[in-house]
Amino acid sequence: MSPTKRIVIFASGNGTNAQRIIEYFSSKPVEIALILTNKPSAKVLKRADNLNISAICFNRKSFYDTNQVLAILQEIKPNLIVLAGFLWLFPENILKAFPDKVINIHPALLPDFGGKGMYGDRVHQAVIASAKKESGITIHYVSREYDKGNIIFQAKTAIEEGETPETLAEKIHALEYEHFPIVIEKLLKER
Repeated sequence: MSPTKRIVIFASGNGTNAQRIIEYFSSKPVEIALILTNKPSAKVLKRADNLNISAICFNRKSFYDTNQVLAILQEIKPNLIVLAGFLWLFPENILKAFPDKVINIHPALLPDFGGKGMYGDRVHQAVIASAKKESGITIHYVSREYDKGNIIFQAKTAIEEGETPETLAEKIHALEYEHFPIVIEKLLKER
């Protein structure tokens, strides 16, 4: 995988997946070039600081109404843009500039339980309420619609009797931490 590949991570919240990705690639020829967030209070900023990764917080205007975020990405030239708990719909200008280079992880088995507003415990509650026997994760390319891009990878877990959104979330996080970095590494080898 040499020369060094570059990743930019977008995250809106706690940043546990971002941290797992950073730690996974710390001894590999992959640079986590930047973490971008839309929330000044996001815990991912503290994680980035603790792990010596540059981070930038941006607002809605710089993301949707200007080319500020696009310009940052064009300067870095990432091999992959990774959404790890990023909740805004990705703008078309960035998707056009980085075709098939923007990926996301979703905490359910798409195409079910996706779309606007379907994130975190909302997804787990919906899955349990549906009486499905399993849930899982979906890693997919990002498109102009929430959770509609081509699926790259899925992993499943059983839903037990008495499952709660909290216990299901723990199982989903375990799948995310196990599989997301490996899928990213595989994609980087293809680029």
